Amino acid sequence: MRPLTERDIRDSFVNCSKGEAKRLPVPRDLAGLPWDDLDFLGWRDPGAPDRSYLVAEREGGRVGVTLRFPPSQRGLLQRSLCSLCLTAHARGDVSLMTARKAGAAGREGNSVGLYMCTDLACPLYVRGRKVPDTGTRFEESLTVEEQIARMTGNLSAFLDKLYG
Repeated sequence: MRPLTERDIRDSFVNCSKGEAKRLPVPRDLAGLPWDDLDFLGWRDPGAPDRSYLVAEREGGRVGVTLRFPPSQRGLLQRSLCSLCLTAHARGDVSLMTARKAGAAGREGNSVGLYMCTDLACPLYVRGRKVPDTGTRFEESLTVEEQIARMTGNLSAFLDKLYG
């Protein structure tokens, strides 16, 4: 992913007002992020435990999405699987992220959802740069490049639903 500026990020949001995009928190150390290892930028809102944000590059430019998710249920032994990167996590480390649809449908309250890594670090898990709390990822026969293509395809399908 190409490095983004704060303005790039704020201008990319498609499912919130310009005022909301202007007020949302942006990661502080944008220059220090591992841009070469990111296929999208995802971060949690430190002031609102049920909010996250995601910015991805698409054919038409950048697309920023505000996401909401329920509070985690830590401490249970059950595992969950991220639908983007297929990383298994302890319960609470995968959340149903919902995004208000873009345009009139979103203003009417329609949304779409997908189970994602709660920390939105999918690109780092796929590349082995970050290890889930469970200790390992499932061993796959796909190459890392094929896993990245699958993950970005899954993200693209989710983003397509925002406009549908």
